Amino acid sequence: MIRISPSMVRLLVPALSLVVLLVAVFYLQPRAMSYIGLNLLFNLAVPIALATIAQMMIMSVNDLDLSMGTFVSFAACVAATYLQSSPLLGILILVAAIAAYAVIGVVIYVRDLPSIVVTLGMSFVWGGLAVLLLPAPGGEAPAWARWLMTSKPPLVPMAIVASVVIALVAHFVVMRSAFGVLIRGVGGNQRSVQRAGWSILVLRAAAYGLAGLFAVLSGIALVGLTTSADANIALRYTLLSIAGVILGGGEFTGGRISPIGAVIGALTLTLAGSFLSFLRISPDWQIGAQGAILIVVLALRLLLNRLEKRGNRA
Repeated sequence: MIRISPSMVRLLVPALSLVVLLVAVFYLQPRAMSYIGLNLLFNLAVPIALATIAQMMIMSVNDLDLSMGTFVSFAACVAATYLQSSPLLGILILVAAIAAYAVIGVVIYVRDLPSIVVTLGMSFVWGGLAVLLLPAPGGEAPAWARWLMTSKPPLVPMAIVASVVIALVAHFVVMRSAFGVLIRGVGGNQRSVQRAGWSILVLRAAAYGLAGLFAVLSGIALVGLTTSADANIALRYTLLSIAGVILGGGEFTGGRISPIGAVIGALTLTLAGSFLSFLRISPDWQIGAQGAILIVVLALRLLLNRLEKRGNRA
């Protein structure tokens, strides 16, 4: 009997859901089975994938970030204003924002505060700063960001190429490097990591700082696609990033995450929107339909986990 490891389950379920959705989209709209069609289907996948990886870093230390959407919106507003007109000042602002993210991780740990409460409060801070930068939609994307996000590599659209690169980089950092082992150790068994002589404070600050970096890259990528920004441009990314991590095999506790699965989960959520549009489902019902798809996939993962446990007992 073939035994399926938990890591294989975390990749098998999101990959299967992505393939099923892709086949369904091709059936409903055969014209999507082309370079241009795939580019349109996954056009917004890159910023969502980056935001999902950022959320994954927070969840790897057993926390949850409810400010992800507003922070990405803030980063997008900075990219469309200062990063475009005064690149040096824009870079300094974004670096300061990443440092602030690391400080948030330190405060949560030192004061033993619930991450949900702190990040929910910070969502208002980031949202307010975004409104101060862009009270109305506007700004302009940096030329290099626009060129990068709209480039057309041969054979495969840029969105898919970038998603593969993001998945591989995140997999190396989180799953293959010593840093990633320590971060997952903090989420899995914090006391053991501390007894080994590592500073939990530094590791949590690093995890939050790396999450801030990926979120900043998400905002820049989003502006590169939309060519302008808005204070509310990425509000949905909070829920999408959490759903992407869970759909990709991650869990809320224990440091159980899958970078490749998280990116696949982000691609699946991106594709789900197009699939529901092809079914002519009203936008008012699409969020509920996406939630239903997520529940079905999670139920399938739970079933596979139970089968795997029964196989181990046998």
